[in-house]
Amino acid sequence: MKLADRMNHLGTESAFEVLARANALAAEGRSIINLGIGQPDFSTPENVVEAGRKALADGHHGYTPANGIPELREAVAADVHLRYGEKIDPGNVVCVPGGKVTMAFAMLMFGEAGAEIMYPDPGFPIYESMIRFSGATPVPIRLYEENGFSFSADELLASITDRTRLIILNSPANPTGGVVPKTEIDKLVAGLEHHPDVALMSDEIYSRMTYDNLKHVTLLSYPEIRDRLIILDGWSKTYAMTGWRLGWGLWPASLADAATRLAINTHSCVNAATQYAGIEALTGPQDAVDVMVKAFDERRLIILDELNSIPGFKCVRPLGAFYAFPNISGTGKTAKEMQDRLLNETGVAAIAGTSFGAMGEGYLRFSYANSIENIQEAMQRIRDWLS
Repeated sequence: MKLADRMNHLGTESAFEVLARANALAAEGRSIINLGIGQPDFSTPENVVEAGRKALADGHHGYTPANGIPELREAVAADVHLRYGEKIDPGNVVCVPGGKVTMAFAMLMFGEAGAEIMYPDPGFPIYESMIRFSGATPVPIRLYEENGFSFSADELLASITDRTRLIILNSPANPTGGVVPKTEIDKLVAGLEHHPDVALMSDEIYSRMTYDNLKHVTLLSYPEIRDRLIILDGWSKTYAMTGWRLGWGLWPASLADAATRLAINTHSCVNAATQYAGIEALTGPQDAVDVMVKAFDERRLIILDELNSIPGFKCVRPLGAFYAFPNISGTGKTAKEMQDRLLNETGVAAIAGTSFGAMGEGYLRFSYANSIENIQEAMQRIRDWLS
């Protein structure tokens, strides 16, 4: 069989490959500590689970509107207004089965042969993968360790060409835990006045996970770009709902119908009962979110100290999400070698920085969505192994 050439440009997400290998080793009886996979180690709050059960018991078993039931889209709009003070039209919200769908839709809308799409590097690997799949040329936005893994707005603006269609931003960020300072976003938005045809997609899936008294800066707070801004957010990280597959995209009014048509053509609609669980997550008690984020903050400080105590490692302070991204160049080993040998020889699963782009060489990603005991044990295993 001859596949379409675009399939040759489709990448993968290495975290799932490492997870599969880690699970296989655990099945053989090995002691494995998984600091690789990016998902909360908490359960979905019980009130949310109960809302899903009730929806099934109440007979919500059929198709729903392709962009999500009205009550869910209204709950998203209310949540945005509550958190940011920004009013949005529920009609521009498109609910989808996970955050990746919003980013895939954006690439398909703007990506084609001859177009360029800019994305963060190191960054979530599906950005580059889907850009290539769309036929567009991926143009990396370099993130700088010395700036807390933020980009330079001046450098980004200088890289825009007449072929640039879309810029992807992600803060708080995967894999670095970096948070882009407001001053840099201000400078970027001001510079984009000279590029009125360039769209933006802001991946804000970790918007509820910032630390050190930092407040999340949403690009929604810049009205001058609202007519070309796509916001990606969802339930997976905030409410420990990765397996429920529920996300939302806020689209400019000119693109909401196109996003809905893509939904109709790809997945029809989101699982009905999951949407009712999503309403409860947004409108119900938020205590479980607060408890989880507080636990992540405590683990963040512990893993930061632990990583900086390992010979050959140095780690800048992550300010968001639940990842640490230490520089391991002092060990003399490549990122991929460290990933493979740590898993096979110490039983610690981490992800090579090169899984997140060429600029990730010399780094590893650790998820601290694991217990303090496991984090400390993993760090001790690495110290023992290196010595």
